[in-house]
Amino acid sequence: MEGQKIKVENNSILVPNNPIIPYIAGDGIGPEIMRAAMLVWNSAISRVYAGKRKVVWKEIYAGEKAIEIFGDPLPEETIEAIKSHVVSIKSPLTTPVGRGYRSLNVKLRQVLDLYACIRPVKWIKGVPAPVKHPELLDVVIFRENTEDVYAGIEWKKGSQEAKKVIDFLRDTFNLEIRGDSGLGLKPISEFATKRITRKAIQYALENGRKSVTIVHKGNIMKYTEGAFVEWAYEVALNEFEGKVVSERELNEPVSEKLIVKDRIADNMFQQILLEPSEYDIMLLPNLNGDYLSDAVAAQVGGIGLVPGANIGDFVALFEPTHGTAPQLAGKEIANPTSLILSGAMMFDYIGWKEVGSIIRKAVEKTIMDGKMTIDLARKKGVEPLKTTEFAEEIIKNIEE
Repeated sequence: MEGQKIKVENNSILVPNNPIIPYIAGDGIGPEIMRAAMLVWNSAISRVYAGKRKVVWKEIYAGEKAIEIFGDPLPEETIEAIKSHVVSIKSPLTTPVGRGYRSLNVKLRQVLDLYACIRPVKWIKGVPAPVKHPELLDVVIFRENTEDVYAGIEWKKGSQEAKKVIDFLRDTFNLEIRGDSGLGLKPISEFATKRITRKAIQYALENGRKSVTIVHKGNIMKYTEGAFVEWAYEVALNEFEGKVVSERELNEPVSEKLIVKDRIADNMFQQILLEPSEYDIMLLPNLNGDYLSDAVAAQVGGIGLVPGANIGDFVALFEPTHGTAPQLAGKEIANPTSLILSGAMMFDYIGWKEVGSIIRKAVEKTIMDGKMTIDLARKKGVEPLKTTEFAEEIIKNIEE
């Protein structure tokens, strides 16, 4: 079956029965978990559609493999392929620390304007978790992807650029900054804040969620994160009038409308442990979203179990929430669950919800049966499976 591109027409995604979906194998454990995940995805599609629908996978390149082939960690061909095919999926990519090229994940989000990082976090039955009641947590993180300190506007200590900025701030605003400082800017705009808010609220309304919580440090950073929370409230109360209510205006603890509330970021880390069932959709600036998404993932067993997506107005790039784990690469012991579930999330996005559903059920049954990779198996005291063996057990549950 030859493939066709997914298209966008009349503000809707049009998905053929044989969509071409690009994938990036990734670095470190990436190729291993991608191979395992594809076995699961293809099995689920076959089980649900019996040959009437099929994904035509198209490999594109980023990271170490792209350097080998193109001499560039993120070639223009890859960016154009993601744009023109609308929906893609990737494994983790290496980000050098303190040297080398900037994060390819961040660059992809910025270049493609994938402004919403969306991470659903929910416990899978059978997973060993560090909290007593992981089943109480069921949140979806909406993290603004393009601004904040991740915008990449920074200057190295001692550089001419840093010196100019320090001199400018001293001469113009009488602000004294130590000369041996590295500098960075934290832009948060009304435009970017309002569009991520719209997406979070639309998702909440479409999926029957109960609340959206804006998480911020606006008590300290009043004109960036403080502005973020106020702009978010403006969108909620003005553009969704009649459908939402501010917690600030609630006279009773329960409302039929979507409740919009806000929490200071440091307090939120406490609240999500003490009262996890009180929170639903969580809306955050970039850095807060990065921190909190990992923290809530820990409550349900770790980031190796949580799916993720970076979505713009239509273009979407799905990815696991963990890194490349180079120390595990080549050993066939990595857990592919995050990538497998990111694929399930992708199938939901293109309207193949039956595929997403059967994958989630099969993953859960596999883990409940005590079939798991070493990261979970050692906590449960069961015999660990290799990466591909784990995928094969999931496939058995898909095919039942």
